[in-house]
Amino acid sequence: MTVQHSDHLRADVFVHSALIFGTTGEAAAALIPELRRSAIAYDEVLLVVGEPIRALLAERVGDLGGVLRSGDPAAFYQRLGFAYEGFRRYLAEQADAGRRVHVIAEPELADGLDDGLRDDRTTAFLAYEAICNETYAPYGSAVTCLWDSRHHPATVLDGVRSTHSHLLTPAGSRPSAQYMAPDAYLAGRRHESLAAVPRDVDHDHTLTGVAQLSALRSALTGWAAGQGFAEEPADDLVVAVVEIASNGLRHAGTPVRVRAWRRGDTLVVQCDDSAGMPVPATAGYHRPGATGAVPGGRGLWLARQLADIVLVDSAAGRTSVRLHFPYAVMHRRPA
Repeated sequence: MTVQHSDHLRADVFVHSALIFGTTGEAAAALIPELRRSAIAYDEVLLVVGEPIRALLAERVGDLGGVLRSGDPAAFYQRLGFAYEGFRRYLAEQADAGRRVHVIAEPELADGLDDGLRDDRTTAFLAYEAICNETYAPYGSAVTCLWDSRHHPATVLDGVRSTHSHLLTPAGSRPSAQYMAPDAYLAGRRHESLAAVPRDVDHDHTLTGVAQLSALRSALTGWAAGQGFAEEPADDLVVAVVEIASNGLRHAGTPVRVRAWRRGDTLVVQCDDSAGMPVPATAGYHRPGATGAVPGGRGLWLARQLADIVLVDSAAGRTSVRLHFPYAVMHRRPA
């Protein structure tokens, strides 16, 4: 079915909304009328939410005449870069087919993650929420994100308001007064103040040339396997780290120190160089060759796809890139 779109829902407009709620009743009060509007305005509504919200909506609105389709959050919310790129591909495929879609998603950020690393993951996810205002815009669809205020501190909810152009309420969608353009939001968070590296790490390598990358690959492959990682996620870890290390050797022109350690069920690797060259705030968020891509940003883009979290801290005399590889997240199968 192809619907006729009303004038105020133009096909060239991307609307990125957030619904911040405190109870499932509050969520339903805003979502039910929004779903009914979307059933008229869009060709498909993809609902990627947790079971409580999904069950409530199924009881109250059904399948909206075949327009509503459900997806499992655990299948969609893989590594953060996978999720971001996966939704982009879905929107692009639908646009290529001449269809407008509305994605309603409830981010799953804590499942299988150590408590001490959840703040880092939320910070990294909000960066993707910011940049998708640019990368999803060409597809003329809509994305609404659900945020339960009982599960997130006020600082995170402020970030939600800053990265979503609209807020969904029972009366409909309205502009967010705190919204910031993606470049401005990312620039304000470019120095992420990485926590100190542990005194005792599993590996500590200083590379002075690309010839040493082979030994680094071998060491990291054995380390990941010894930590119980399957072959494919272990390979992804090695490729991501080697991309970052080789970037440092090639662009910074100084030795690169690579340290690796385990924190709970997460493998963490940090690459440091002493050049202190500024890293553009948007580096690695656009596919290589895409509009807005930073020249030379292929390595960071690939690392963001293969690792779950990539944190960058660039200061005078030092650039650090830290990669997180949580066991549970790395071993999920992509949707």
